[in-house]
Amino acid sequence: MALILVNPHAQGGRAAKCIPRIQGWLQKHAPSVQWAAPSQLSESLALLHAMPEGSRVVVVGGDGTLNRWLPALLARKHTLALLPMGSGNDCARAFGLYGQRWDAALQQALNSHAEPVDTGLASWTDLQGQTHETPFLSSLTAGFDSSVGLRALNGPRWLRGLPRYLWATIKELTYLRTWHLSVSTEGQPNFSGHALFASSLNTPTFASGMPAVPHGRVNDGQLDALLAGPMGRLGVLNLLPRLLIGKHLGDPRIQCWPYQTLQVGCTEGVPLAADGEYLGLATQLRVQCQAARLQVVGLPSKLAASPLQ
Repeated sequence: MALILVNPHAQGGRAAKCIPRIQGWLQKHAPSVQWAAPSQLSESLALLHAMPEGSRVVVVGGDGTLNRWLPALLARKHTLALLPMGSGNDCARAFGLYGQRWDAALQQALNSHAEPVDTGLASWTDLQGQTHETPFLSSLTAGFDSSVGLRALNGPRWLRGLPRYLWATIKELTYLRTWHLSVSTEGQPNFSGHALFASSLNTPTFASGMPAVPHGRVNDGQLDALLAGPMGRLGVLNLLPRLLIGKHLGDPRIQCWPYQTLQVGCTEGVPLAADGEYLGLATQLRVQCQAARLQVVGLPSKLAASPLQ
């Protein structure tokens, strides 16, 4: 069974405008395929849970849409296909779908075979002592980049994609701060001290195409930690151009390493975001790689290697 599930709010509501084109395409090429565009998250989740286990779901949306629907996709063991229609589209980049014509992407979503990709699972404790579990597909950010993501979500609607994140970064520099973090992987300490951020990547890019971990792959059975030590406004401004072209890993203030399990502690609470969606402040964080957890329709050549190579 296949279902095309549209998030009409994706890309600032622009995704809703593609519905007539999708309907026309389906009538001509796949009249038996169902589609839906629920306006409420609860309705979308109900549809996903009601579908037979292992169904193919074509998601029309972006990274934020995938993050909200990911728990249901995983619980029902659905196969994910993607028609990119978001502001960031880092998952689409990792799957080799970014830049495709919408009709070609839809044709592939319905007919191409799927391959397993990894996901991440964040278990975290908020300032009130409540524990939460949040799966993610692209990134789990902790620190400065989470604050930038929150500012981007609330930014001007006329800005889209990377320009919106750059605008949010410049704005966030006004309130620049660091957090005292203790970081360990596989139970062994990696870092303790003030840091700008300590994030985890499953895809090579985040924040609408920034190549944070250019060598990363979504099906290598591991996640990649990216940590930036303390730096001032000038340091961030100097780092940003190198981050945009993937040349930041040579900076001595930047550390990057693969892992299966990562733990972060921050007594004051560090801001978290999953796939660009702000979560809150966490005092304790545990991130696990869930290897080959999700079946995804994508270009085999792109799933086999980094799209930036």
